[in-house]
Amino acid sequence: MEFQNGEDVASNLLKAQSHIWNHIFNFINSMSLKCVVDLGIPDILHNYGKPMSLSKLISSLPLHPSKIPYMYRLMRIMTYSGFFSQQNVTDNELEIEFMLTDVSRLLLKDTPMSVAPFVQAVLDPVLTSPWHQMSTWLKNEDPTAFETTHGRVLWDYAAHNPIFNNLFNDSMASDSQLVTNLLLEKGKEVFDKLESLVDVGGGTGTTAKAIAKLFPELECIVFDLPHVVDGLEGIHNLNYVGGDMFQEIPQAHAILLKWILHDWNDEECVKILKKCKESLEKKGKEGKVIIIEMVLDNEKENINESVETQLLFDMLMMVLVTGKERNKREWIKLISSAGFSDYKITPILGLRSIIEIYP
Repeated sequence: MEFQNGEDVASNLLKAQSHIWNHIFNFINSMSLKCVVDLGIPDILHNYGKPMSLSKLISSLPLHPSKIPYMYRLMRIMTYSGFFSQQNVTDNELEIEFMLTDVSRLLLKDTPMSVAPFVQAVLDPVLTSPWHQMSTWLKNEDPTAFETTHGRVLWDYAAHNPIFNNLFNDSMASDSQLVTNLLLEKGKEVFDKLESLVDVGGGTGTTAKAIAKLFPELECIVFDLPHVVDGLEGIHNLNYVGGDMFQEIPQAHAILLKWILHDWNDEECVKILKKCKESLEKKGKEGKVIIIEMVLDNEKENINESVETQLLFDMLMMVLVTGKERNKREWIKLISSAGFSDYKITPILGLRSIIEIYP
């Protein structure tokens, strides 16, 4: 290839190559992150209570002696990526001290809002393998790349694989804890004056338990697939019910769909919303559906990193399930197609919004 404009063209080519390399190697950041979570490094640093030298960190880990020299390199890239910070930086790598950042505090395993289970689930081989089949999937008629890889849809795979099912449920519960704290802090009024609530696809009940505790007069039901709620015990104003949301949803004055509809295509979402409408109408009292999802054209989220996160989630929905992330226009179309008459979007949950829809 000839350089038509000398050094400028050569410089642009090298920048382009670096850009491509960084995208090729992005998985290294992900897998390094999974490694530090698997090893429990954030918890070790937290429990130490002050900046911890690399030598002390190494002595706290069950490392094979031959792997000790590699730890600095792992911590270096994780520090560059913002997960740790350094002090006492010297030529002696073993004396460099590491500390948690605001980001890595969310990786502590025993904190209520930990995202460590989400890291371990999304980066598990069950969920990473389908990405290798994207091009194959685009050339066949399978609904998802997950199905191309594993021969069945994600929900069916989880039902037949207890280890993955637990991993997946733990990851959803960890996200629910974080979002629920924000929801009940900033959007508590959404649940005011309700008499009953069904949390559809509520998993092990993290969100519903917090709502039931805050509103002791509110009757709550966690509704999910039988294998998800099997063996779970309710409390005085919370019960678990197994079933299929495409068939029938328990009657209630309000129906919560937190991070559910983005798993499904438009036709499937309309079916779910129509079942919600039927449930509300059978209850015989004016009610609403409370949706917690991303809205891609949310004007309050103009930060580039947030936009990238939303687009990445959209790709995740494309590859693993039949769903997508939607913009405001697409949400309105779904709401209208399901026969609802009005809606309200409140963007108070960072990347996600509260969408209230009314019959």
